[in-house]
Amino acid sequence: MEFLEAYPVLRDLLIVCAMLASSTILYYLTKRYVMRFVLFVFRQTPYNWDESLYEQGVFNDLPLLVPAFVLSQGLTFVPSIAVIGQRLITVWVIFILVKFVDKLLSGALNIYNSYDISRRRPMKTYVQVVKLFIYIAAVIMAVTELIGESPWPYLSGLGAITAVLMLMFQDTILGFIASVQINSNDLLRVGDWLEAPEFNADGHVIEIALHNIKVRNWDRTITTIPAHKLVSSSFKNWRGMFEGGGRRIKRSIWIDQTSVKFCTEAMIEKYKKIHVLKDYIERKQAEIAQYNAEHGIDDSVVVNGRRMTNLGTFRAYVNAYLRNHPGIHQGLTFLVRQLQPTRDGLPLEIYVFTKDTSWAAHEGVQADIFDHILAVVGEFDLRVAQDPTGYDLQRFTTLMENDKGADLGLA
Repeated sequence: MEFLEAYPVLRDLLIVCAMLASSTILYYLTKRYVMRFVLFVFRQTPYNWDESLYEQGVFNDLPLLVPAFVLSQGLTFVPSIAVIGQRLITVWVIFILVKFVDKLLSGALNIYNSYDISRRRPMKTYVQVVKLFIYIAAVIMAVTELIGESPWPYLSGLGAITAVLMLMFQDTILGFIASVQINSNDLLRVGDWLEAPEFNADGHVIEIALHNIKVRNWDRTITTIPAHKLVSSSFKNWRGMFEGGGRRIKRSIWIDQTSVKFCTEAMIEKYKKIHVLKDYIERKQAEIAQYNAEHGIDDSVVVNGRRMTNLGTFRAYVNAYLRNHPGIHQGLTFLVRQLQPTRDGLPLEIYVFTKDTSWAAHEGVQADIFDHILAVVGEFDLRVAQDPTGYDLQRFTTLMENDKGADLGLA
C-alpha cells in the first residue's frame, strides 16, 4: 500500500481498471441471470403486455445501469477524476433512461395498436411528439450537467426556445421531423422504387438526407425532393410489390363482338383435342346436359337452355394456360375476366402476377403470354378487334375490284 501511495497515478489507474472489470462482470451477470428472472416473473403474471414489452426489447438497456452505479461508487476513491467522471456517468444514465422510455412508449403503442380502438383513435402522432420533447429535455439536462449548471431554468424556458428555434431553423426542423416520420414509419429506404408524380420523380431512391431525398429516374436524371414536402404529399413506394414476391400483369385484348357465337358439335370436338381443355369441356358438357334435362329444354332451338360459347371456351383456355405457366404466381390474385363492352370491342382482361418482380423479366413473361394469346385466338373462331389499317383497306379495295370484275364478266 505504501508503494501505491507513493505513486498516486498508478493507484488511480488500478482502481479504474478494477472498477471497469467489476462493472463489466456485473453487467453480464445482470443481463444473463437477472433479466431471465424478470422474464420468468412476467410469465407468471396473468397479463400478456409485460411479456410483449420484454420481447420488444424494452428492458434490454436497463442492465447498463448496473455498471453506471458501480463506477459512480468507485469514483469516490479517485478524487482526481471524480467530478468529471460523475458528470459523464449522469449523462450516461440520462440517455439510458431516455432510451428505455422511448422503447417503452413504442412498445405500449404497439400493444395499443393491436386493439380495434386504435383504428378509430390513432395515438402514433402523440407518441412521436412526446418522444421529441423527451429527447430535447434529455439533451438540455445532459449539456447542463456537463457544464455544471442547473437544467431547470433552461427547461422552464423550453417553450420560448422552441419558438425561436422553429423560426430560425424552420427548414431544418421540418426536415428533421420528416426524417423521423420516414424512419419511424419505414416509409422509404435507399433503393426503393419511388413514384411521386407531383415532383416528376419515378425511379430508385439513392439518398435520404435531412433536407432532401434524391431519386434517380429511369431516364437516368436525378430529382431532388425536399423531405418535408414529400412526406406531406402523396407518393407511391413499390417496395411492397418486391417484398410480396409478385408483379402485376393487368392487360386486355379486345375481342370483336360479332365473332362471338355458340359452339357447334364440330367446334367442341376440335376443342377437345386441346390438352388443357379436355377435362373442362367434358365436365361442362355433362353439366349443361344435366341442366337441360332437368328443365326439359328443347335443344332444337339454339337459344333454349344452356350452351357453350367460343368466347367462354377461349376464356377457360386462357385460364388453364396461365395456371400451367411457370412464370405466373399461383398464390396471388388470379383473374381472367370480361370488362364492360365498348364500341371498340369486348375487353378480355388478364389480371395475374409474375413470380419474377424484376422489370425486364416481368415484361418478357407478359410479352410471351400475349404473343401466345393473340396467335391462338383465331383457333376459337374469334377475331381481335382493332381499328382498320392500311392492310385492311387494301384488302377491301382488292375485294371490291374482284367483285366488280366478276359483275362485268372479266373474272
